[in-house]
Amino acid sequence: MRWACIILPQLALDGVLRAQEVGDAPLAMITGGAQRRFLQAVNAPARQLGLRPGMTLTAAQALVRDFIRVEYDTLEIERSERLLAAWAYRFSSHVSLFYPRTLLLEVESSLALFGPWPRFEARLRQELTDLGFRHRIVVAPNPVAARVLANVHDGLVVDEQGLLETLMPLSLERLGLPRDSARSCQRMGIRTLRQLLALPRSGLAKRFPAEVLLQLDRLLGQQPIALDYFLPPERFEQRLEFNFDVESHQALLFPLRRLCADLAAFLHGRDCGVERFALHMEHRSAADTRLDVGLLSPERESERLFELARGRLERLQLSTATQALRLVAEDLPVFVPERRELFDDRPQRSLVWLQLRERLRARLGEGAVLAVHARDDHRPEHAWRLATEDGSGSHGSADKRPGWLLPQAKQLKENEVRILGGPERIESGWWDADDIRRDYFLIETRTGQLGWAYRAFGEAGPLMLQGWFA
Repeated sequence: MRWACIILPQLALDGVLRAQEVGDAPLAMITGGAQRRFLQAVNAPARQLGLRPGMTLTAAQALVRDFIRVEYDTLEIERSERLLAAWAYRFSSHVSLFYPRTLLLEVESSLALFGPWPRFEARLRQELTDLGFRHRIVVAPNPVAARVLANVHDGLVVDEQGLLETLMPLSLERLGLPRDSARSCQRMGIRTLRQLLALPRSGLAKRFPAEVLLQLDRLLGQQPIALDYFLPPERFEQRLEFNFDVESHQALLFPLRRLCADLAAFLHGRDCGVERFALHMEHRSAADTRLDVGLLSPERESERLFELARGRLERLQLSTATQALRLVAEDLPVFVPERRELFDDRPQRSLVWLQLRERLRARLGEGAVLAVHARDDHRPEHAWRLATEDGSGSHGSADKRPGWLLPQAKQLKENEVRILGGPERIESGWWDADDIRRDYFLIETRTGQLGWAYRAFGEAGPLMLQGWFA
């Protein structure tokens, strides 16, 4: 087996930067009690101004007067970890969060599906970058070695033959040994794994706790480690909190795009789609504003979900400022990809009908786009109806009926048309006081247009045009 270790070195900071467009503004994450507040993490502009993690808030304010301060929230970190684990589940069924701020994936069994490792790795890196998370990736024969090597490498791939030589130069501080044991070794002049393995094993067992030998055995692949594998939840919920009041729809689009990308990554991981999800705009002193986004069929493409949500969001009137945006998806049905022809001649940038229909519904409203449903009624005026959703009405002989009925039947001149078929007698409607008795004919005009005309039963009057065939 081959394990990929993905370390997320600034997971907390990435979680904040994903929610808002900070740009070049300095930002610091603050933690600690009321008596002693200090900086937990800073972004690159803040670091350039001299701010450093571990610096007290008082010292930071003395150095830089104006910078964005965000509370360091461990719950947000856990939510980001679970989101990334759900994303990774798309690439491997063996995903573990055993180590904090780290994803472990068994990747050897996935190479047949995602290609050789260089291509697989490039895809992982690209998607992590698109989601807004910095990362380091290392591949090793066992998860412990992958985690240890990721402390000092990025992009390294090592097999079983080269594992020992790669590990030998590592400092004891990087091996995941108990801290007290590592310090004791350093006081004895032992600084690398090579020096430690040169000592008799019986002597190590006498001098150090059992955890030291256990960690060494796991590191060298001589002892397996029991991992708890991640299973994606049945529902999706992700929340982005802002550091300022958001009062316009435009400012909500950036976090909305992030949430839709997170939802798409989650759906791909579970190999399902979404038909309905809800956006919650959280306010400081008012109840949440809820916006339901419904689709006519399961979907999971990020840009399409964003376009639909944006269309509905732009029609919403917000009564007060928004503090956070939350996306919740409860119903996650099976997703069936759209069937495409091998040589699809559909022009680029054109929309298929389903996408166009969803976009029109998002922009114009639920009731603005209607479907035509056939009914079990022979009378043309009652043979179809409009509805907001696709139905399963009987279509009967709808293929023999014109697609365009005139509001009022129009009298035709006999010398202008040619009768191609008929008559077809329709006699119905006695039960609702709208009785008709007509003989219908398929006619063709001089220009070749096909129409549907009738003549009253038993009468020799002119033909009355009622509709046109497409």
